Amino acid sequence: MPLLEVEDLHVSAGSTPLVKGVSFALEKGETLALVGESGSGKTLTSLAVIGLLGQGLEARARRMEFNSEELQTLRPRARRALRGSAISMVFQEPATAMNPVLTCGYQVEEAFIIHSTLNRGERRRRVLELFEKVKLPDPERIYDSYPHEISGGQRQRVMIAMALAHKPQLLIADEPTTALDVTVQAEILQLVKDLQAEMGMAMLWISHDFGVVKALSDRVMVMKDGKLVEEGATQTVFAKPKAAYTKQLLAAMPVLGTPPKRKAGGKVLLEAKGLNHTYRKPVGWWGKAQTLHALKDVSFALAEGRTLGVVGESGSGKSTLAKVLTRLIGADGGKVVFLGQEMTAADQAGLRTLRRDMQMVFQDPAAALNPKMKVGESIAEGIYAHATMPPAKVKPFVAKLLKDCGLPADAAGRYPHQFSGGQKQRICIARALALEPKLVICDEAVSALDVSVQAQILQLLEGIQQARGTSFVFISHDLRVVSTLADEVLVMQHGNVVEAGPTANIFQKPKHPYTKRLLAAVLA
Repeated sequence: MPLLEVEDLHVSAGSTPLVKGVSFALEKGETLALVGESGSGKTLTSLAVIGLLGQGLEARARRMEFNSEELQTLRPRARRALRGSAISMVFQEPATAMNPVLTCGYQVEEAFIIHSTLNRGERRRRVLELFEKVKLPDPERIYDSYPHEISGGQRQRVMIAMALAHKPQLLIADEPTTALDVTVQAEILQLVKDLQAEMGMAMLWISHDFGVVKALSDRVMVMKDGKLVEEGATQTVFAKPKAAYTKQLLAAMPVLGTPPKRKAGGKVLLEAKGLNHTYRKPVGWWGKAQTLHALKDVSFALAEGRTLGVVGESGSGKSTLAKVLTRLIGADGGKVVFLGQEMTAADQAGLRTLRRDMQMVFQDPAAALNPKMKVGESIAEGIYAHATMPPAKVKPFVAKLLKDCGLPADAAGRYPHQFSGGQKQRICIARALALEPKLVICDEAVSALDVSVQAQILQLLEGIQQARGTSFVFISHDLRVVSTLADEVLVMQHGNVVEAGPTANIFQKPKHPYTKRLLAAVLA
């Protein structure tokens, strides 16, 4: 008898249908993957199962049974008891799923406070064991850190540890490895497989990464516009897809390819010289501050119309580098020269002028967008602030920009919470491009996007680069994307640049053992 049975599931927002008649069954120990473009209904399907649909959304199904028990008729208290114990979920956006005023350790410990009788010392020990299992560096430090003090990939691993705390019968994972670098992704997938074999745990795995789906799942369901368009054994669907939509998704999968052939760079647009940055965290009232060297003597030069790829594991210093380049945080040593001016020494007026030509796409789109501003207002904000075009032209310009980024025509008049995670990232990309900058720094800009939209956005960035000569610093853990996009690559580990050079040399003839390990972990 299946562990989970869902028959004829519908999810609607008022009179608007969002999920339309989806049915599936999940056996104990089986992994079912849900794939499809952003906004196809994957996440809504999973939230309906666990009973966490947002306000204004309604789910109804002919049948929704877990262990032969009808979930729809369970009292709220009984359903809450299932969550976190028998059924757990890893959410897509760890930045918004975690409480910013509680330490990471305590947030995982809450699962034991609610669902166990362990004392405080035992709970701490179990949490630290979970942190070690999910390969978090320095578990003691992470335990006492707040979510904003660790990287996006590390936050995702904390979420995974939280979900696995009680060895659930069913794990629902919504893009759980999106923010993880390739080596940790491989380790997490192996960890999940081992736990699944040990406990007979079933998994409902939502992902746009077909490499992960192929490596992990037994069966796959392909969704489009809230409907199920194809399902079957994973190997069969990959080898002989029937639906045109499935074929389209598979064709858009990125592969380790050859770098672009662009003209040699012109004059240098951005230069970093010996950048250093150290994070210091106080320990208690009188304890000695902990020191983390996030950047150690990082140097590079980026020419006009070129793309620099920055790769490395979570916590290697990639995002810190992006923040230092834009002077969102200061450098402890070294300097940044942009458009011939030293950003590290610029006053506020000079910095404002320079930033008009330097834009950034942040890693967490939900945290980067103002929830009280409509999407069109967020995108137009920079245009009005810098008066780059007449007011009458702003609205049609924003509409075209949203269309170019694959968003619906009415997106400008809606709020961020009305979009999926991938759609929010596209909004952030549109906002960064609104000022037509000379440099765009992309911090995991396409990691939250499904493969077809990812291909569309990369093509958009490539077209902008060719038309305007825009330069990019492209930070990513997806080596397949970097291999086809970047002219040069920096490989970072523990704040150091361990290898740098032309993309072809780095990917085809890596010299450093760390680079070789990263490439070996890429899923086909």
